[in-house]
Amino acid sequence: MENNKKTRKSAEIYPSTQVSPAVIRRLPRYYRYLRELIRNGESRISSGELSKMMQVTASQIRQDLNCFGGFGQQGYGYNVNYLFTKISEILGVGEGYRGIIVGAGNLGKALVRNRMFERRGVDIVAMFDIDKNVIGKEYGGAKVLDMSELKKFCDQTSVDIAVLTLPKSVADETIPLLEDAGIRGIWNFTGKELKCSDETVCEDVYLGDSLMTLCYELRTRGNLSKDDD
Repeated sequence: MENNKKTRKSAEIYPSTQVSPAVIRRLPRYYRYLRELIRNGESRISSGELSKMMQVTASQIRQDLNCFGGFGQQGYGYNVNYLFTKISEILGVGEGYRGIIVGAGNLGKALVRNRMFERRGVDIVAMFDIDKNVIGKEYGGAKVLDMSELKKFCDQTSVDIAVLTLPKSVADETIPLLEDAGIRGIWNFTGKELKCSDETVCEDVYLGDSLMTLCYELRTRGNLSKDDD
């Protein structure tokens, strides 16, 4: 296997330790709206106009962006392309991250075919599984390899992110394998909170939580409607 390790240029370091998690979690939303503005040919936008689109206050937008330097000009607003570029840098979109998907079941196959990875600068270079029926097959341009090849593959190819779509019953035992392979970013779809080392960043995704939040909102609005009768 060809050695694909690469050395990344040091990116500008932003003071993430001084920025609240709430602000960080809003950045991808700015990214989406700005990308849409670029697609529509917009070159400039004020915080007031952006606030109407995003349904947050202009003050909140200014506070969020001031955490990273502001990027706006008095009387002009924001240069859309410039702001999009800076937020992309903050979010690491241009870092050239490589990822793998661990678990080639229905969810893993659906994710690898999704263009969100490509659009956000993450290259899915392989999938891993223990099922002999899928090993050797290719989905969304990524070949499924045997889990026994994980360490060797990562030794030869820089892998930054592992997307976990395997059963929760085997999630805990998989973490040491990933960390031993040098992977320090985990996107966890197993539905289980995982214990990782301090050097590993784990982002848990609970699809059921989002569904229950929706159900709560529906129930609450339903009760409000009854009260109005």
